[in-house]
Amino acid sequence: MGALDEGHYHAEIDNEVSFELGFESQPETLAIQDAVRVLLQGLGEDINREGIKKTPFRVAKALRQGTRGYKQKVNDIVHGALFPEAGLEGGSGQAGGVGGLVIVRDLDLFSYCESCLLPFQVKCHVGYVPSGKRVVGLSKLSRVADIFAKRLQSPQRLADEVCTALQHGIKPTGVAVVLQCMHIHFPNFESAFLDSTSQGWVKITATSGSGVFEDGNADVWTDFWSLLKFRGISIDNAYRRSSGQSWCPSQSCGMPGQANSAMTNAVNSILKSLGEDPLREELVETPSRFVKWFMNFRNSNLEMKLNGFVRSRIDTRSPSGHGGNFNDGICSELNLSFWSQCEHHLLPFQGVVHVGYHSSDGVNPVGRPLVQSVVHFYGFKLQVQERVTRQIAETVSSFLGEDVIVVVEANHTCMISRGIEKFGSNTATFAVLGRFSTDPVARAKFLQSLPDSCSAGR
Repeated sequence: MGALDEGHYHAEIDNEVSFELGFESQPETLAIQDAVRVLLQGLGEDINREGIKKTPFRVAKALRQGTRGYKQKVNDIVHGALFPEAGLEGGSGQAGGVGGLVIVRDLDLFSYCESCLLPFQVKCHVGYVPSGKRVVGLSKLSRVADIFAKRLQSPQRLADEVCTALQHGIKPTGVAVVLQCMHIHFPNFESAFLDSTSQGWVKITATSGSGVFEDGNADVWTDFWSLLKFRGISIDNAYRRSSGQSWCPSQSCGMPGQANSAMTNAVNSILKSLGEDPLREELVETPSRFVKWFMNFRNSNLEMKLNGFVRSRIDTRSPSGHGGNFNDGICSELNLSFWSQCEHHLLPFQGVVHVGYHSSDGVNPVGRPLVQSVVHFYGFKLQVQERVTRQIAETVSSFLGEDVIVVVEANHTCMISRGIEKFGSNTATFAVLGRFSTDPVARAKFLQSLPDSCSAGR
């Protein structure tokens, strides 16, 4: 996409302010906002609702920032960062000189999946063998990788493009790229209810090499992998081009069915506004896949029904906590799977929910499946984590008793795929009702019982 072409990027790459100037009125921004409004209306949402009134602009800003690599040039970064290093080609040593392998590890990146438009996380490791008695500034390896990550990508293409760009840009003896990629595996509404053990992430390792690294069995690759091995990275789970593996979870669901034409046209408009060609082979089915996934969160007026057994138990149950020591009767349902969609940026967040309640006999009166169903019912909507925590607490209190505590732990895609780019962050919220709201000892007892889930759901 022109990364190796001559010419200069019209704005400073590192200057966030320059990106903002006139951003709101640019045709691409306006076109994406119009498309997002069509998508929201397709869900049955009121686009003037307070929570989503500014969502079209937020989405446009996030997408354009997250795909700014289309307008960036590798040569602008590399050409001013090549430094002479005497002795690189004198004497014996790797690549005919004493200059050996250089690796920059653990570069945190994110990219947008070309198959479904959801962001995926990347841990990037780049190595090269210098030549021509010159080395490149180490930070430039990261910046070149980021240029290609800020596009619609697949792991293998991303690895290949970074490798090729560095080979052309710095002309070393060879370049090696290893990417550890993580893509959220988001179940559809029906499958989530049927199988609550669905895995949260698809993980894959992609590699690419040029020059002395072109042969995957070369000794220099052994050195490269050895320097990564103690960081938990193994060649055994590297992506094989000929294996037929399906990277994006949306592709494992088969061909998408007939989708709302207005919504698919809106997604096509977004692709064009980002600088992509919707007719590119890898993107032809993307609008339909995205719409199919997006419709999981359509606004439904259907009331959630609790079965008659539960209702009868609710009517006959005495108020919780009467008699005995309240703290002795604390029960819990932990690690309930949770999936939702941020209404501010239309990006997924997922994790686990923990529910605590009081039961004098230590028995859940309705069973774990119903509590899990409540979590899914409120999760599969456009949401904010604070609201869904409260909604779950209020609903389960109707059949578990008035003394309830709910903790939601979630990873938010919007925390990695926007300007903040806070990899590994996790958000926890909790709601308390009844005596949990006034008894700090009871709250502490429940909170101390929670499993270590700092990577909630990964």
